[in-house]
Amino acid sequence: MAITNAKHSETSKATVYNTLNLFLEKKMIREVIVDPSKVFYDPNTYPHHHFYNTATGQLTDIDVEDIGLTGLPQLPPGLVTEGVDIIVRVRPCV
Repeated sequence: MAITNAKHSETSKATVYNTLNLFLEKKMIREVIVDPSKVFYDPNTYPHHHFYNTATGQLTDIDVEDIGLTGLPQLPPGLVTEGVDIIVRVRPCV
């Protein structure tokens, strides 16, 4: 955000967030919520999962083929699965 405002001081936070929401609506990006206070906007819209480094804040893609999922619980009536997002939280060994 600081870089945008340094070069184009007329760009407001509302404009940035409205644009991100439009990109989400058009499925041009994915929203990845790693915890209640941190959201990433991922331009990779193909099925994949993530490593999230809690120490550095880095988000790294994991190929969908690298994680095996054997099944999901039975869904409540009238619902279908839209997707499954797996976030593997990592940190350096102490």
